[in-house]
Amino acid sequence: MKNYISLIIPVRNEYRYIDKLLTSILIQDIEKTNLEVILIDGLSTDNTKNVILEYSKKFDFIKVLDNPHKTVPSALNLGIKIAKGDIIIRLDAHAEYPSNYVSTLVYYLKKLNADNVGASVITLPADNKPVSRAIALSLSSVFGVGNATFRLENSTGKEFIEVDTVPFGCYRRDVFDRIGLFDEQLTRNQDNEFNERLRKAGGKIYLIPSLKIKYYARENYKKLYKMFFQYGYFGPLVDIKLKKTTQLRRYVPTVFVLSLVFPLLLSPLYYPFFYLWIFIISLYFVTSVSFATFECSKRKEIYLIPYVMWAYLVSHISYGVGYISGILDFIIRKKHLKSNVDVELSR
Repeated sequence: MKNYISLIIPVRNEYRYIDKLLTSILIQDIEKTNLEVILIDGLSTDNTKNVILEYSKKFDFIKVLDNPHKTVPSALNLGIKIAKGDIIIRLDAHAEYPSNYVSTLVYYLKKLNADNVGASVITLPADNKPVSRAIALSLSSVFGVGNATFRLENSTGKEFIEVDTVPFGCYRRDVFDRIGLFDEQLTRNQDNEFNERLRKAGGKIYLIPSLKIKYYARENYKKLYKMFFQYGYFGPLVDIKLKKTTQLRRYVPTVFVLSLVFPLLLSPLYYPFFYLWIFIISLYFVTSVSFATFECSKRKEIYLIPYVMWAYLVSHISYGVGYISGILDFIIRKKHLKSNVDVELSR
């Protein structure tokens, strides 16, 4: 492999996962002389940075930077600016990667003459508790995440699929010269905005279904709520920056939340709205039961059905509420034009 490759990894409070991540990098089947690993630490308050520093002392291709802004896009941009590679691969610290991960992505980047390629995600529970298992299962379900191809089990048998986005991403260096860096106002959804910008510029993005990443989901409903709220919250800002709407799946939870609120508010004025509200609630419940039963039966974990249903509801409501909050802040108040967009980090 003749290309020089830069792996860029934002990290913050990942002590639980950092050893698994770095181990999966060390076993990559490429010459380490062709590789640099840049970890950008967002002022971790646990032992994450100490672990990284120990690795960097043992392996000279592992480098550590501080990220005073703490957010993912600022970390990515810091890494890209100092990266030496002609191929740049973004990794997530919450994941493990197969030994052929880097070599496979580089192979397909060249074969397809692509601008970005990525792998599918196998979502794993953070621990073996029912809540954690249910959250992981919900994030692998079409009812939970819509048609986000990289999160779903792929049975098409295709070698590659052209898609709108992939997790993390393997990019040609010149992509950043052509369309710029990641938008640092987007604490979340910066990859969606970047990939939409890339496609708008004529770039091609491909998913390699046979290449699998192990990704560890959030371990409780509170963290799940916070994560999906942020995904929803930054949705309107992405639309503003792109000057267009994006994928339909990103608007469905908002429509769902509004369909719960408005009929209930209007029912005192016109009573049939209450029946509409009952119908929507009933339809959602039946659909949720059906999908949860299907997913849990497939895995022979029937006892998880109520946990999965709650995970569906938490993610849908939080995303929808987040999106509505984003409309108020970005479309109505135009907060992004007046100051930095600050948001509490989800981990």
